[in-house]
Amino acid sequence: MQVIAKRTLREFWARHPQSEMPLRAWFGLVDKALWDGPQDIKDIFGTTVDFIADNRVIFDIGGNKYRLIVHISYRYKRVLVKFIGTHRDYDRVNPEKIQ
Repeated sequence: MQVIAKRTLREFWARHPQSEMPLRAWFGLVDKALWDGPQDIKDIFGTTVDFIADNRVIFDIGGNKYRLIVHISYRYKRVLVKFIGTHRDYDRVNPEKIQ
């Protein structure tokens, strides 16, 4: 899958150094994946992932210290980073409406 906005991840881990290794691990898995639907994601990430409307997926990163929201285009094999934040930051956003 092509991950769009890796820069967003790098900027986040620059501010939160403990997130760097978990985010790099997530990126490494996703970058090599070829997902055709939600089950493909669930097969890799199991219970650390939630699915919401509009092909958005919420990943628990770093033992649930961080939350990552992405939009997935299965047809075009793209993953667009919509949000990365601490669990506290995540509690202040609406994952279905975040731009």
